[in-house]
Amino acid sequence: MTISRRHVVAGLGAFAASFAGRSPQPPPTPLTVPVGVPADRLARDEGFWGTVARQYRVSPDFVNLENGYYGIMPEPVRQAYHRNVDRLNELNSHLLRTSYAGRADQVRKRVAAVLGVSHEEIALTRGGTEALQNLIGGYNRLRPGDAVMYADLDYHSARYAMNWLRDRRGVSVERMVVPEPATRQAALDAYARALRDRPRVKLLLLSHMNNRTGLVLPVAEIVTMARDHGVDVIVDAAHSWGQLDFTLGDLAADFAVFSLHKWMGAPLGSGFLHIRKDRLADIDPAFADETYSRHDIRSRVHSGTMDVAPILTVGTALDFHDTLGAAVKQARLRFLRDRWVHQVIDLPNLEILTPEDPAMYGAMTAFRITGRTSEADNVAIAKDLMDRHRIFTVRRGGPARGDCVRVTPALFTSRDQVDLLAVAVRELASRTGR
Repeated sequence: MTISRRHVVAGLGAFAASFAGRSPQPPPTPLTVPVGVPADRLARDEGFWGTVARQYRVSPDFVNLENGYYGIMPEPVRQAYHRNVDRLNELNSHLLRTSYAGRADQVRKRVAAVLGVSHEEIALTRGGTEALQNLIGGYNRLRPGDAVMYADLDYHSARYAMNWLRDRRGVSVERMVVPEPATRQAALDAYARALRDRPRVKLLLLSHMNNRTGLVLPVAEIVTMARDHGVDVIVDAAHSWGQLDFTLGDLAADFAVFSLHKWMGAPLGSGFLHIRKDRLADIDPAFADETYSRHDIRSRVHSGTMDVAPILTVGTALDFHDTLGAAVKQARLRFLRDRWVHQVIDLPNLEILTPEDPAMYGAMTAFRITGRTSEADNVAIAKDLMDRHRIFTVRRGGPARGDCVRVTPALFTSRDQVDLLAVAVRELASRTGR
């Protein structure tokens, strides 16, 4: 399938016109989802997704295909956030010392219900990074001479925290490579080999969906494999939760981290960690915290006086998520990924860094022009897409075989926008291949 630039630009012109003069726009009509329509069919209904797009205030000045950093709030969430900021400012410490604790506990219960666990296994954080740092730094079963391990595709801040354990716990740090091209079996084989060949490893960092290429790993199988080797696993699900349809039971994780300000669309500064109740003692309280009992998971996080408006808004974000449903969101995001990838996958000098197995991707997918593997190369490619086509993407480093450009559509992304990307990538590959 190849679509002409003229066709795409015509469609985008209409799309941009619909966003012109949006500043004073009234609240959008509440979103309703057709009943009884299969998720995969609804994923292709541009009329319906146009109504979803109108739930977001998005700049018409460029096509935003870099939504992996964090998620734009839909309008009901943005408006609730502003109300909560104002309320916090008005009530000041009265809110923090009276009603906040109960409201935060309600958020924990809502989050736990979506995830399929007890709220006693959930502690709120300011994001996935803080949650990762608290679990990695607090894990207390390591002894001098042990080893910890992560992969080339794992999140950089989590890798730094794992490296820090070298001095904090007296351990060595092992690194492994997720194979390219990636397949389910190749990934399983790589982790099996790494665990077999590194018997001193006691803690493994494992990304459900990594933030570099968007590859989704078979986490439950790897966690089971690691347990058989006596290895604990911290699962990083910051990118997958809200983008993919799953519960914690599908990951089989004792320790896991999640973001609320990515694919759940809550305000920046919201996330949480999970510790299975019978494993709580294996994570130290944060900085010897005494605010909560050692038997309370909330003692594993100490953020100080923080902006609580994002946490107070999480319920509204979960309402929006529930209205669409995880299965519908997943189907649409995979449709958008497939739409552009399948228009360029035939290019001989283009490498798509997620496989054609739907269980191994969501919205995010990275590409690489063969031979263009440096940071400078991929910064230049992202700049080319922006300068020539007003498409915003981002260069990602970390993969062992070289840097790449990450593409991340969102729920407000239209079919015409990913078609424009496909046209732009074909042009780019053609010019680069000369």
